[in-house]
Amino acid sequence: MENLPNDWLALLALVFVLGLKHGFDPDHLATIDGLTRFNAANNKPHLSRWSGLLFSLGHGAVVMAVAVLVGVVARRWEIPAWVEDLGAWISILFLLALGAVNLATVFRTSPDQVVRTVGLKGRWLGKLNQASHPVLIACVGALFALSFDTLSQTALFSLTASSMAGWMFSAVLGMAFMLGMIATDGINGLWISRLLNRTDERALVASRVMGLAVGGLSIMVGLFGIAKYFFPVVATRSEGHELLMGLAVIGTVALSFYLALRLAHRQAVALTPHPSNSEI
Repeated sequence: MENLPNDWLALLALVFVLGLKHGFDPDHLATIDGLTRFNAANNKPHLSRWSGLLFSLGHGAVVMAVAVLVGVVARRWEIPAWVEDLGAWISILFLLALGAVNLATVFRTSPDQVVRTVGLKGRWLGKLNQASHPVLIACVGALFALSFDTLSQTALFSLTASSMAGWMFSAVLGMAFMLGMIATDGINGLWISRLLNRTDERALVASRVMGLAVGGLSIMVGLFGIAKYFFPVVATRSEGHELLMGLAVIGTVALSFYLALRLAHRQAVALTPHPSNSEI
């Protein structure tokens, strides 16, 4: 993020991809999982289905507000280097912890149970994780945005946008980030809702594949962040490729979704009883 593109279109594309990538944050996935399950269990299928969308709207509203605020009051202010370093390390430590916890959850979950994604921030919210009103679900998303890594990332791209075209471009970038996050978090909510409607082998296999993907990817991204920090050659070679790296992360998760569905389908077909010759 320290070398953001100077072209407005490239910056807009990058921030949109960052929003897509941010939506795959394991803490987001875990909290949306919990909200979706809670409302499904309380016979609120529509609210359950759209929990991811409502969560990302609340989260995105805070990002938008911060982007505009930074663009208006801090046009001549530069964020100290230590702020970015601290934000990077907070993100790295959370990713490593979340990756380890989610991988452990996959291996500990009984084969006859659906794997539930585990988060850290969600545990701090107490009963808000059992929100059963659209406004409350959006508030949970808004509270998630009040974290150092999210706020520092928003401030960085907002300052760049403000120096290029004023606070209005900061607002546009905030909207692009929110739309990217809405896409991934909304799809995640629909995905969990679909799994809850199935109790067969498809749901079991699909949830296990996605648990492994989320845990493994979290650790890989965290280790890459460490490599960039301690090995200048890695940081140098990755400069200017933030968009490609973000797309790579998104592509990996999307491929995991596809593989989960394919494996689950094959498992279901294998377990389907076929008529014997005598029955024919």
